[in-house]
Amino acid sequence: MASEPTGGLTEYIQHHLKHLTPHASEGGFWAVHVDSVTVSLVLGVLFCLWFWLKARKATAGVPGKGQAFVEIILEFVDGQVKDVFHGDRRVLGPLALTVFVWVFLMNAMDLLPVDLLPWITGKFGVGHFRAVPTADINMTFAMSLTVFALIIFYSFKAKGFGGYTHELFTAPFGKHPLLWIPNFALNLVELASKPVSLAMRLFGNMYAGELVFMLIAGLFSAGAGLAGWALYGAGIIGYTVWGIFHILIISIQAFIFMVLTIVYISMAHDHH
Repeated sequence: MASEPTGGLTEYIQHHLKHLTPHASEGGFWAVHVDSVTVSLVLGVLFCLWFWLKARKATAGVPGKGQAFVEIILEFVDGQVKDVFHGDRRVLGPLALTVFVWVFLMNAMDLLPVDLLPWITGKFGVGHFRAVPTADINMTFAMSLTVFALIIFYSFKAKGFGGYTHELFTAPFGKHPLLWIPNFALNLVELASKPVSLAMRLFGNMYAGELVFMLIAGLFSAGAGLAGWALYGAGIIGYTVWGIFHILIISIQAFIFMVLTIVYISMAHDHH
């Protein structure tokens, strides 16, 4: 479950919270978290390949278990989009599906044993490797800023440049010139809160869950002899119990990120 920490629990957790970065950018503002990018890209490719293969082999007759499972996901996501957005769903539907499945897969990496991927990458001389991209605030903000860009794009597309600009300065208080600045300031705050809420909610929940797994792994891996085996057994039980509960968390967080994406883009089409 976990390698025995050599410098105590604090050092064990600090070690596991470090990202894999190029040596030239280590610790800098523009440091690239190679582990987060790699895991997210691999999961994204696997997700696309999985759905492509199922779509390619889909039949109109009695579906197999794999096809039925994919259809359940598609119907579930499409139902959420229908409930919120009443326009053309040809873009928003696939976007919502991608967000839900991709975020769920990235969250699910938290269910792997804490030391599994670091142990594997350590065999290749890699000292640090974090397996959960959504526990990296850089990744959650990258996704939320992408959604933010889509919000701005669809706001201009649905209302036109003049219409959206007019809305920024006249809603919600009115069209009087003295209200233009308060209206614009309030709308800026509202716009900025959307990517922040998306990113921080997902990051906070997944980071906390990752820390709990590290605490369990670190606390119950110390000790020797009979006491050590007893702690190890307690750790397995604790890891299992928290893992089962965490399945609910990773599912809810993927669902919330998807629903908020749908809601925010739907709001971009609304006229005030």
